[in-house]
Order: sequence, then C-alpha cells, then structure tokens
Amino acid sequence: MSDNELGAFLRSRREAVSPVEAGLPAGPRRRTPGLRRSELAILAGVSVEYVTRLEQGRDRNPSPQVLGALADALHLSVQDRILLRRLAKEAGGDLVFCAQAVPPTRTVRAGLRAMLDRLEPTPAVLLNWIGDVLAYTAGYERLAGPLGLLDAGQPNMLRYVFTDERARTVFPGWDRLADEQVAHLRHEAALQDPYVAALADELTVTAGAPFSDRLTAVPAMPRRTGSDVVVHPEAGTLRLAYETLALPDDGQRMVVHLPADDATASALDRLNGRQPGSLRAVRG
Repeated sequence: MSDNELGAFLRSRREAVSPVEAGLPAGPRRRTPGLRRSELAILAGVSVEYVTRLEQGRDRNPSPQVLGALADALHLSVQDRILLRRLAKEAGGDLVFCAQAVPPTRTVRAGLRAMLDRLEPTPAVLLNWIGDVLAYTAGYERLAGPLGLLDAGQPNMLRYVFTDERARTVFPGWDRLADEQVAHLRHEAALQDPYVAALADELTVTAGAPFSDRLTAVPAMPRRTGSDVVVHPEAGTLRLAYETLALPDDGQRMVVHLPADDATASALDRLNGRQPGSLRAVRG
C-alpha cells in the first residue's frame, strides 16, 4: 500500500480529466494525459507548487476549502469526493474532538414523540442542530421517503440537500432551500463547534462550491415559516407551507408541513390513504 494515497488519487483524477471537460482549450497534442498541474492549479485557485507538494506527499494537510476547490476542478462525483476527504483525513491525522464538546442530541423526549403522534397524518419531522433526522410522523415518511430523503442509515437534511442529485429535481426552489439549511446550521451552533465544523468540512469537500460559498457568505437568520414546492414522484406537484418550532433546550427543531392549497390537501389525503378533505389547506 502506498504511503501517499492522497497524492496518487489526485494525480490519477487529474490525468483522467481532459482539458475540454474542464472548460479549457484542447491546444496542441499533449504528452501528458489529462490536465497539467498548472491547469489544475488555475482551476482550483491554488499554486502549481502546492499541487505538486500534494501529489508528491510533501503536504498532507490540505484545508477543506482546498479539497473542495480541487474536487470542483476535477469534476469529482459525490463518492469520489467522500473518498478524497477520507484520504486527506488519513494523510493528515483525523480530527480529534475536544472532550468538553457536547455531541448533537439524537434522543427524543417522550413529550415530543407524543406530539408527533398527535400530529398524524400531518408531515412533521424533528431535527437536531446539524440537521440529523431524529423522528417523524408516518405522514412525513410517506412524503419524504419517495424523495430519497430517508434512505441513509442516519438521514441528514444537509447531506441530502447538497449531495443527493434527487434533491435538485424534487425541489424546484433548491437554491432557497439550500440557503435555509445553511442558515440553520450557522444559527443554531457556533461554526467552531467541532461537530458543526466536521459536517461543514465534509460538505465543503463532498458538495463543493454550492455549500462552501453559502457557508462563507454574509450570515442570515433562517426563516421559521414559508412554503416549498415539491415535485413528488407519487403525489405530483405539492405546495407546502411550513412552520418551525424551535426547541433550544434540546438543541432541536420541529418542522411541520401543511398543504398550501386544496389540490395539495387532496394529494396528501390520497398519499395517506384518507378520504379527500381530511387535511385542510392553509389560507394565507
């Protein structure tokens, strides 16, 4: 096994990308396959010397921002971005969380579970401060399951929005949704929190600029109410209003989705196997 797997991976991916794929002119016949180091450096916004040090294993601690920029320039898939992040962590030593850091809560109080039960069949979900999905109603499972949002062993809203290609298809207002998810991440805990920092570092690599640009933009307060359009594979186009209940003592928030028009109310009834008219549309 090579002691420079990170450098070998970067070099192999650089050599696999053609100038045309990277948006560069093909130019004269080349002796080097793929991109030159200088071309990758320009595309990623780093120096040629730095790319050389990474590939030769003389620098083993690239920042998440640099990894994200390299992944963008190399047009890496999500799976390759995950591998790139793992290789970088192994090369530089994994993050060690400070002992005093309080991990994100993943337990759900009995009172909150009872509240979710009372909300059935309304789609409602409980999230912690880094966007982990902790609990939800059966109505939410019928809504979100076909979207792929609950596929992961530990579903996470930010990972889904930024790394699952289905999210951009089922949410026509993806840009606003992405803004909101990052606003929640920045508002509900300090970026210095090691668990927030670890997720931010991961998504900076796996999602690239769509995430990192939002993370470094001027902070904005997350919206607690609003509406989303969802192109549901089973129920068709849905217009959903949402209300957010903040639970700061638990480090959690509950998001409740309500039909914003009669057509959506009827579609949710059908999705839940109920007679039309069981869920009433919210009137603005």
